[in-house]
Amino acid sequence: MITTILFDLGGVLIGWSPIIPYLKAFDGDREKAQWFLDNICTMDWNEEQDAGRTLAEATRVKIAEYPEYEDLIKLYYGEWETMLTGAIEGTVEIFRELKESKKYRIYAITNWSAETFPVAQARYDFLQWFEGISVSGELKMRKPFPEIYQYTLEKYNITPSEAVFIDDNLRNVEAARNLGIHAIHFQNPEQLRVSLSNLGVKI
Repeated sequence: MITTILFDLGGVLIGWSPIIPYLKAFDGDREKAQWFLDNICTMDWNEEQDAGRTLAEATRVKIAEYPEYEDLIKLYYGEWETMLTGAIEGTVEIFRELKESKKYRIYAITNWSAETFPVAQARYDFLQWFEGISVSGELKMRKPFPEIYQYTLEKYNITPSEAVFIDDNLRNVEAARNLGIHAIHFQNPEQLRVSLSNLGVKI
């Protein structure tokens, strides 16, 4: 029986697209913008900030590596707020229904910089609905490593077999499953609703 729902945030409840400021910087040339993200300000680099590295240090390190791209590197966090594309309304509605049912404990585990997370908190009221949020940048541990899942389970006294974790990143889903947590690889709100129902979650 599922008693606890664990949500990821980015890509599940909140849209995030780092290409947005670079499309503007490259005059709409998507290929150039994507090349920059694939080769310079990469996801691996961004994840170090999710794990606790400061934005200032991250920017300094990357500029030292690619001084010819200094202005474009500074753009990543200078224009970071424009990367937030809004609430994923269908998932927020599922969250609302779960919350209003009062049948489940609801938490979040998110890979998010401690410095940028307050921006999202101020923008999206539904982030106040959680009973607790494990923010990787604050904890200095991130998915898919087991420590952040174990921390959350212990802090909130969650039984893994009674919990379901929802994430759009398959490696994070598999990490949860390895710890005995039911997990759903999020594709879209409609698929999520069906997957929760299949686990016996009443919405």
